Amino acid sequence: MRALWLTIYFAVLAWSVINPKGYGIWFLEVSPALIGLVVLAVTYREFPLTPLLYTLILIHCIILMVGGHYTYAEVPLFDYIKPWFGFERNNYDRLGHFAQGFVPAIIAREVIIRRHLVPSAVWRNIFTVSVCLAFSAFYELIEWAVALLSGSGADEFLATQGDVWDTQADMALALLGAILALLLLSRLHDRQIAAIGARP
Repeated sequence: MRALWLTIYFAVLAWSVINPKGYGIWFLEVSPALIGLVVLAVTYREFPLTPLLYTLILIHCIILMVGGHYTYAEVPLFDYIKPWFGFERNNYDRLGHFAQGFVPAIIAREVIIRRHLVPSAVWRNIFTVSVCLAFSAFYELIEWAVALLSGSGADEFLATQGDVWDTQADMALALLGAILALLLLSRLHDRQIAAIGARP
C-alpha cells in the first residue's frame, strides 16, 4: 500500500513539474501536496491513518499537481467538457475546492475521533464541517495575499476567470464537499478506524 501510494505520488509529481505553465504558479499550487507529504512522513509511525484517508489525500494531491501543471483555469479535460454542460468557464478549480472540503472533512474526523476530542457524534459533525469552512476561508485569504504579492501572476493563481462570486462559490463547494464526505463515508471510515485499533 505504502509503496504504491508513493509510486503514484512521485510519478504524478514528476509529470507535473516537467514544463508546467509557469514554475512560480506550479510551486504555489503544488506546495500543499509537498507539505502534506512531509506531514505524513513525520507522523506515519506515531499516527498512521486509515487506508481511506491515505487514498483521499493522494487523490487531493493529484488534483493539486494537475492544477499546478496547467493552472486551474486551463486544464484541458475541463475545457473539453465545457460544451457538454454549457459551462462558460473551466471548472477544474471548482473540483479543487470541492476536494478542499471533502478530504479535510475526513482528516478532521479521524483526528477528532482518535484523539477523543469531541465525544458526541452530532457535535463532531458540526465541528468537522466548521473546521473545513474555516480552512476554506483561510485558504481564500492566503490566495488573496499571494495574488497581491505576485502581481502579474494573480489571475492565473486565483483562477477567477472573471467570476465576481468566485470566492463565495469556492467556499460553498468546500462546504458541500465536507457535508457529502460525512454523509457518504462515515460508516466506512468508522469501520477502518476500528480495524486499526481505535474506537469510533
